[in-house]
This record gives sequence, structure tokens and C-alpha cells, in this order.
Amino acid sequence: MSKLGTLGARLHRGEIGYDFVGKRKIWYGISILITITAILGLTVRGLNMGIEFQGGAVFTTTGKSSVSVTQAETFAEEASGHDAVVQGLGNGGLRIQIAGIDTDKSDAIKQKLATDLKVNPEDINADLVGPSWGDQIANKAWEGLAIFMVLVVIYLAIAFEWRMAIAALVALIHDITITVGIYALVGFEVTPGTVIGLLTILGYSLYDTVVVFDSLKEQTKGITKQTRWTYSDVADRSINSTLVRSINTTVVALLPVAGLLFIGGGVLGAGMLNDISLSLFVGLAAGAYSSIFIATPLVADLKEREPEMKALRKRVLAKRAQAAAKGESLEPQAAEPSYEDDEDDVTPAVVGPRNQPASRSRGRGRPSGKRR
Repeated sequence: MSKLGTLGARLHRGEIGYDFVGKRKIWYGISILITITAILGLTVRGLNMGIEFQGGAVFTTTGKSSVSVTQAETFAEEASGHDAVVQGLGNGGLRIQIAGIDTDKSDAIKQKLATDLKVNPEDINADLVGPSWGDQIANKAWEGLAIFMVLVVIYLAIAFEWRMAIAALVALIHDITITVGIYALVGFEVTPGTVIGLLTILGYSLYDTVVVFDSLKEQTKGITKQTRWTYSDVADRSINSTLVRSINTTVVALLPVAGLLFIGGGVLGAGMLNDISLSLFVGLAAGAYSSIFIATPLVADLKEREPEMKALRKRVLAKRAQAAAKGESLEPQAAEPSYEDDEDDVTPAVVGPRNQPASRSRGRGRPSGKRR
């Protein structure tokens, strides 16, 4: 078995573990700092909206042009009076994108471009997008995002509980804010591909969070019937038991996306790949982070406010203090908890390689010595 596989097995059995919930204030602080940076990026720089949202025109030359991309960009800005984005095509042609122009002036801009680029006007195709259509697309995107959020909260509240629904919603907003903020800081163009990427990462982040929540729900059944584990202890156990799985899933998902972003968009210059690949890359990483460091610790925070969980925590801490006074050790992460409704209502039965209780019937009803 590989070292990572061995580590995952030991984490799953509870033989080792990291105190994620106990250090939750650190993770909250890091997330707040990143979120503030993203919001500042949105406020100061804003989003570079594509023509699908602003309206404008895209001029594409069908034949090979002798003009460089830089020269074509200068010609397009002079002809339109607006900023232009020019990309070279594989057939030697050019794709000239000009946002915010009046579509009624497209013919005049086309004629001026044909003169400057020294091509026949018939060899330039113009695709026009009105600003009203862009507004409709933007509104539909916001409506779809709002409906998705509402459905997520309703589903999680029914399948799990309202506290988990709130934690998942906070994690999703966290992921969206960071991704959109990175877009603003980098200056990549926001297109419908970007919206598709955002919706994709929301589903991925939700899946990763639900995996941990499902483990937490199963392990906290009957938790108040014992005095060894607090809710936060079991929440830590749930994160650790699914940690390697989350890491493997995230790495496998990030590798092809990184290829699109750094090789396709950076090395090969396929700028249109940047629209979706950046949102996927940042969103997948942020989703994995929020599932581990934000969603589950937040659930533990909310649950520990319940009277039952407060009382359980007091009993657990009191028992640990008694054990410490006697020189004993109660290790909360020693093994997977399995709760039994004992008359004493104390230590739960434990399943795992450690702390295995001896059978109470062993040696009863027969004398010592060899069995005959």
C-alpha cells in the first residue's frame, strides 16, 4: 500500500488526526482575509465584462492578414474609440472584439478596419450583441444562482439539518466571492463560459461538503449517551476520515483544469479557454478548502451552542479532568466512536485497533488452565 493510502487508512481508523475544529479561528481568519482581498479587488478594479454582458461587436477576418495583433488592436481602438481585444486565429486571421460600441456604427467601423488591415470588407464577418441582450443574460445568471442557493438550503435542511444548510451556504458564498475576486484582480474577461465554470464549482464544492456532513451525521447518532467525545471531537474525526479522499478528488480534478489554464491559455495562447479554466481552477481549490476548514467547523460551532451539546461538553471535560487527576489519558481520537445506551452512561464502546475492551464473558463458567 502507498504511503498516502496508509495515511488515509490511519486517518479513517482514528489512529492519527489533525485538530481542524480546534484551530477553526485560524481558518476563519485566513478566509476573512482572502475574502476582504477579493472584495477590494471587485471594488477597485471591477470585473472585465465581455461583450455578451456589455454589448458590442466581434469582427473576424476570414483571410490571412499581414498586420500583427498589436497593430490590429491599435487600428481597432482608433476606429471605434473603445478598448479592443485582438486574438490571432489558426488560419492567420484575426478576431477583434470591441465592447460597449453602438451597433449602428458597426458598418463604419468595419469599413475602417478593412482599410487599415488591407483586406476586402467582404472578408470581415461582424457579430453584433445588443446591450439589452447582455442585460438579460446577466439577470438570468443571477436568477439561476439565487434559485440554486435556495434549493441547496432546502435540500440540506431536509436531508441533514438547518445548521448544516447554513454552513454549506456560507461555504458556497465564500467560494463564489473568492473566485469572482480573483477574476477581478487578474483581469480576465467574464463571459458565459465563466458563469458555466462558477456553476460547476458550486456543485463540486457542495458534493465535497456533503461527503463530510454525511460522515458527521452517522458518527453523531446517539452522541449524548456517552461522556468521552464532544461534538467537535466527532466533527474532527469526520474531517480526518474523509481528508485523503478530498485531497485525491481535488488533485485529480485540478490537473486537467491546470492544463487548460496554463498550457492551453498561457502557452498556446487560446485565450477563450481562460474564461472557464480560471473559474474552475480557483473554484475547485476554494471548494476543497471551504469544505474542510469552513463548513464543518462552522457546523460544530453552531451545534455546540445547543443546550444538550453544552451539557455534553461539560460532562466530557469533567471526566477528562478526573482522568488527568488520576494520571490516566482519555484520547478523543483514538478510534471510531460507537455509542451504547449504558446504565452508567459513561464511556462508549469503541471499535478499532485501540482501546479494545476485553470480553466480559471471557473466563467465566470454567476453571483456569487448558480447555478440555
